[in-house]
Amino acid sequence: MCLPSFLCVIKIMSTDKTLLEVNNLQVHFHLSGGGLIDRLMGSKPRIVKAVDGVSFDIKKGETLGLVGESGCGKSTTGRAILQLIKPTSGEVLFQGTNLAKLPDREMRPFRRHLQMIFQNPYASLNPRMTIGDIISEPLTVFKSLAKQQLDKQVQELIERVGLNPQFIKRYPHEFSGGQRQRIGIARALALNPDFIVADEPIAALDVSIQAQVMNLLQDLQKDFSLTYLFISHDLRAVRHMSNRVAVMYLGKLVELADANEIYQNPLHPYTQALISAVPVPDPKVEKQRQHIVLQGDVPSPLNPPLGCHFHTRCPQVMDQCKTNEPKFVNIGKNHFVACFLTNK
Repeated sequence: MCLPSFLCVIKIMSTDKTLLEVNNLQVHFHLSGGGLIDRLMGSKPRIVKAVDGVSFDIKKGETLGLVGESGCGKSTTGRAILQLIKPTSGEVLFQGTNLAKLPDREMRPFRRHLQMIFQNPYASLNPRMTIGDIISEPLTVFKSLAKQQLDKQVQELIERVGLNPQFIKRYPHEFSGGQRQRIGIARALALNPDFIVADEPIAALDVSIQAQVMNLLQDLQKDFSLTYLFISHDLRAVRHMSNRVAVMYLGKLVELADANEIYQNPLHPYTQALISAVPVPDPKVEKQRQHIVLQGDVPSPLNPPLGCHFHTRCPQVMDQCKTNEPKFVNIGKNHFVACFLTNK
């Protein structure tokens, strides 16, 4: 496969070396009283605990899938890792450096190593800029290149993600959703990063295009030894992409294990419900499967339940779940679960 010349850097992939470590990450948003009556009565600020004590690590060269229902804090976790949102507390260690403690000026050199692919491929692209300008912007900010060299690198990037280099003067509205997402991937790839947060990169795409984008991401990972945090609510896509899978519910991780282990042996009731909802492309098998239907809605992060956050919807709830919060512990083979059913 022909690779862009400026990206032909030999990297040694090491699956036992930790590239990124997240420790007790918290992201809380403070909301003041919204209405006139609230202000007159002196209502105290309300706190949305979008991410509430999340911990995990990501090995160099692997893909960690992060799944959960909408509003559980997945995207906020990804943005906090990249310091697009400042964490309330906790550590984000990238190659031993705590990014959460760095001021903006000291964080700037790390941004070339940490990139993001956004969920909406149209909203994340400036409609007034050509795709050539969009892709060249990070190169212009972080590198001093002659125009001829800059144009060559942009053309190579466009070609590498499967687009025609002749499109360089076109604007985002002239492309389909899948093509726009490829432009976003090219922009993220421009600085040859080590780590990429892919925030639901296929959610807004047709099913046939989703497969193409996932295959592109996997090819890029092999060629450049990239490390991904792959955020999605599509468990089929996560299984296809990920080495390990973390399941998130209402700001907390409830299960984390190797992808095969978590799909074959899900232990948390929430994980079991998610996996049971994934259709199997075999009518006979699908007919015999038991689907777990969760009752009720996800509680508000403004007022999460006491004890286990999932107990209000759990089909196996016990009395202790309503008052005590289970610890997120390793039950063996690096399979972490936060549930009293397994933490005995």
